[in-house]
Amino acid sequence: MLLLGIESSCDETGLAVYDTLQGLLADALHSQVAMHDAYGGVVPELASRDHIRRIIPLARQVLAEAKIQLSDLDAIAYTAGPGLAGALLVGASVAESLALALTIPAIPIHHLEGHLLSPLLAETPPTLPFVALLVSGGHTQFMAVEALGNYTLLGETVDDAAGEAFDKTAKLMGLPYPGGPALSKLAEQGQLGRYKLPRPMLHSDDLEMSFSGLKTAVSLLVRDAPAVDYPHIAIEFQEAVADVLSTKALRSLASTGYTQLVVAGGVGANQRLRTKLIERCSKRGAQVFFPPLRLCTDNGAMIAHAAGLRLAAGTPLDLSAGSFSVKPRWDLSSLKPI
Repeated sequence: MLLLGIESSCDETGLAVYDTLQGLLADALHSQVAMHDAYGGVVPELASRDHIRRIIPLARQVLAEAKIQLSDLDAIAYTAGPGLAGALLVGASVAESLALALTIPAIPIHHLEGHLLSPLLAETPPTLPFVALLVSGGHTQFMAVEALGNYTLLGETVDDAAGEAFDKTAKLMGLPYPGGPALSKLAEQGQLGRYKLPRPMLHSDDLEMSFSGLKTAVSLLVRDAPAVDYPHIAIEFQEAVADVLSTKALRSLASTGYTQLVVAGGVGANQRLRTKLIERCSKRGAQVFFPPLRLCTDNGAMIAHAAGLRLAAGTPLDLSAGSFSVKPRWDLSSLKPI
């Protein structure tokens, strides 16, 4: 089956064409980073308006690259939540309208399920069951993945997500938006051990995490440290986050008995985090899997792919015309097994 995937949950417009037999045929992404940089963060109204401008040209682009016509599509998948309400509505309305016009099903997909399953697009994919670490600007949580749609929350951050902490810490140092990549690049010039930062909840018995206090600790250092020392603070911050996430990852694997860890979400592109997770997990006899690097951030490929897996698993198709809705807040564990 041929599917068009549409992702518009926040500040990236992603479109992709996925074939359930041949795999990913084409994908394209427009990032709004340059537009939001002037405001130091995402402005929801601007994000929604930009999705409107980009989504149709990107759809035409991926269809052309896949060498197919709209009439060749068997279904259209879109992100129905969680995310910014206005941004979600853009993708949902385009998907539902096209599906109605083509008399094919429109398939609403959970944004985090798309991320969670994206490592299955890699050349060496994991097999079920596994533990998933979803780590991004909006979410940091560990999920036990027993089967498609069967997800159990093991633990999550009680305040800031790891990516949010990266962005806020970078802003304290005067780095451009988005702060995560800029801070990681600055950390390459730093030396570990010059400054010390806490590892919040590292030794707690549960799988909860906290990153707000870590950001506050950085603010106290930055207040008194010269700018020349910012790289040393940046590398210590990055190491603290990697220590917490890798420790909790090992604990998650131990609690489930699983030997595979899947890492998805934008922060999963951080090279230090990747290295630490691989090193620590391999010592315990566990494997770590990542999506292709370009698919770590939000993208249409993961949405089309998740829909393809759901169709293959027997998700019933709804061809009825009518109203639709989006879910800005949507608990991943509320999904039902196929």
